[in-house]
Amino acid sequence: MSRGQLRVYLGAAPGVGKTYKMLEEGHRRRERGTDVVVGYVECHGRRHTEAMLGDLEVVPRRTIAYRGSAFTEMDIDAVLARKAEVVLVDELPHTNVPGARNAKRWQDIQELLDAGMTVITTVNIQHLESINDVVQEITGVPQRETVPDEIVRRAEQIELVDMAPDALRRRMAHGNIYAPEKIDAALGNYFRAGNLTALRELALLWVADKVDEQLDRYRAEHHISATWETRERVVVALTGGPEGDTLIRRAARIADRTKGAGLVAVHVTPSDGLTGSGDPANLARQRTLVEDLGGTYHQVIGSDIPTALLDFARGVNATQLVLGASRRGRLAQIFSPGVGVTTTAGSGTIDVHLVSHEEVKRGRGRVAPANALSWGRRGTGFALAALGLPALTALLTQVRADVSLPSDILLYLAWVVVVALVGGLFPALCAAVGGFLLLNYYFVPPIHLWTIDEWENILALFVFLAVAVAVSATVDAAARRTREAASARAEALTLSTLAGSVLRGSRPLPAVLDQLREAFGLTGVSLLERRPDAPPGPQERHDPAVWRLTASVGDKPCLTPTDGEVDIPIDPDLTLALRGGPLAAADRRVVEAFAAQAAVALRQERLAEQAATASTLAEADKLRTALLSAVSHDLRTPLASAKAAITSLRSHDVVFDEHDRDELLATADESLDRLVRLVENLLDMSRLQAGVLGMSPQPMSAGEAVAKAVDQLGTPGRDVRIQVPDELAEINVDPALLERILANVLSNALRHSPPGRPPMVTASEHAGYVEVRVIDHGPGIPVADRERVFLPFQRLGDRDNDTGVGLGLALSRGLAEAMNGTLEPDTTPGGGLTMTLRLPGTRPLDPSPVPAQPTDANTHSGGEATRT
Repeated sequence: MSRGQLRVYLGAAPGVGKTYKMLEEGHRRRERGTDVVVGYVECHGRRHTEAMLGDLEVVPRRTIAYRGSAFTEMDIDAVLARKAEVVLVDELPHTNVPGARNAKRWQDIQELLDAGMTVITTVNIQHLESINDVVQEITGVPQRETVPDEIVRRAEQIELVDMAPDALRRRMAHGNIYAPEKIDAALGNYFRAGNLTALRELALLWVADKVDEQLDRYRAEHHISATWETRERVVVALTGGPEGDTLIRRAARIADRTKGAGLVAVHVTPSDGLTGSGDPANLARQRTLVEDLGGTYHQVIGSDIPTALLDFARGVNATQLVLGASRRGRLAQIFSPGVGVTTTAGSGTIDVHLVSHEEVKRGRGRVAPANALSWGRRGTGFALAALGLPALTALLTQVRADVSLPSDILLYLAWVVVVALVGGLFPALCAAVGGFLLLNYYFVPPIHLWTIDEWENILALFVFLAVAVAVSATVDAAARRTREAASARAEALTLSTLAGSVLRGSRPLPAVLDQLREAFGLTGVSLLERRPDAPPGPQERHDPAVWRLTASVGDKPCLTPTDGEVDIPIDPDLTLALRGGPLAAADRRVVEAFAAQAAVALRQERLAEQAATASTLAEADKLRTALLSAVSHDLRTPLASAKAAITSLRSHDVVFDEHDRDELLATADESLDRLVRLVENLLDMSRLQAGVLGMSPQPMSAGEAVAKAVDQLGTPGRDVRIQVPDELAEINVDPALLERILANVLSNALRHSPPGRPPMVTASEHAGYVEVRVIDHGPGIPVADRERVFLPFQRLGDRDNDTGVGLGLALSRGLAEAMNGTLEPDTTPGGGLTMTLRLPGTRPLDPSPVPAQPTDANTHSGGEATRT
């Protein structure tokens, strides 16, 4: 019996319509003549879902007793006995009641699949095991019911049931998901717009990865190597030359023109070793540039560079390949077309861009020579050639009658190989030529003459010479490659250690210098920078007044480049001074890579410092400008009103009755009260900016704080509706500051609420935090302007000049953050603004595990249902 197929409807959150879609698919299949039954469906009281269930055949559930209560689960035996073609099973991650045959519902579904039935099921993205912890960080709600990703990935069909967050919240507000008494709590907790947006992105990315896997598998199964332009991906090839920066920026611009295009950089290392494969300092700098531009860097090994480039590009499904124009001269291009031409000819459907740059036709530069054998081994090889050949000749002349000429040639060839193994190419060449001459003089007729009588002997001698030279070159090349590979391996390990130390360190510059010191056994490493005001001169490298010490590790820092045994210039203004002995020439390339990385780390530190300073200055300047603007108008307005009232009272030209005098005094009193509030807000904001705001935290209930804040509002506050549960945890706050926050937010809500629809205050407890929401049904604030209302001296949407200097919300957010809380705006379903004040509660979270209990697969705070 063949295994059945699995179809999964994946949703970003409860209520998007997964169960509805599953039932809809069941009706379609039944109409086509397929035998369809419902193994388990949970409608959660939603009338549209119940209507879609309709007349589909439902297998009766099994009742299980647990802890004195009765629960119903899918009857797996009854479904297996029914032997339907298609079974609809809701809530894939559901945990079965203890006593059921399987612990999890996905295990029940595996049995149905093994029995040959096709199963259609549903799951939310938050219940996938791999992203369970991510969802908890986003929503603050632990998901205890999970399903292994592999179960879902093995499904033959996965369909994403998507819905925009605002649309889902409107569905919630209209009562299409939960009962009315649960709507406010759900909207303020799990179903916040930010949570839904994050969950939606997770679902889209997970399904996109699944689609990529299916596409890659299909291409592999059908042996498709051609590029399918499902998504633009730009690959830039780097050689390690100075032109790489130009190529990377050009490739980044090409990628930016196509939204969603990826940037990938690749460097092909020759398969015969890392030596001569590119300047490591350039590659290190270019890798940083690629990653700063949002791309990824890769290094591959290939004997043929064009083939390796195209294989890599096709492997990542690239659509465009960026190459630099050849740096070789015209003469070199005559004998070989070059990488660019060869790659273009074999690119197929991949677009190849040959980018011109300043290094065109300047040549590749000096290539580092291959690592030669030591002089000791070379000397030994020459000695073996000089002493061994005469000794071999003397021996063979004694047995000339018993040994033929071919045997003599083989013995000389064997000795040439021995010389090549010991001394390398040049001693072996000398041995080959010497052996050729000795064979001709002592063993080829006529003997003791340099002439040869027979053409066959001439051929044998020249074949001996050719084979000896070829064997010598091969043996020498193998020895060189062995040394190069060992050196390259050591360089690669050192550079990989360098990268790891930089990534792990909180301060990358000291980590780079310390790793350099350890790698080469140095006693000290110093990074020196030329002073900007230092005059150039012939003795500048010896003058401590020209240089300043930027960073140093080890003992006795160097104050000038000449203080160390070795100095590595990085650029005209930076140099690296090393103490601890001379540096081998072969190690200088790796040290240059360290130096380049040190320069990058220094620039990053400087940029971070400049950014922090600039941000602080910009904020201070912005605040100063706004304050002057506010003082010029908003502070002067209440002063003008109070002065006008007092001046009128002191005037002897007009006689006021008692009512007019009371009105003028009331105007002056109100204006001065407004002025006092403005000054207090300005002082509190300045204390916040300076970080000297005094607080006296103490436990306080949210209901008490809301009541006091409403009392501060006076008569307008009587219309505010309050729904704060008594069982909420207390919050550890400064009562006066909390009342200021709530009063400011409530005042703002009252000012913008339409007549007959006063604001409402609700509160709930969520993930260890107490959240107080002030909900109004006014005009609301566009999403793009929400952060602006928290800037000092902003009065977004105010139509009068009596609303203050715009410090209320800015001060409220600052006070909330000072008490380790947050103040965030959100859209009220149906129109309006909801301000959510989130403060840590004093009630500790219960670390004990929740006992096993049958729960809905979508159980959460504000979730679809909870059955206990």
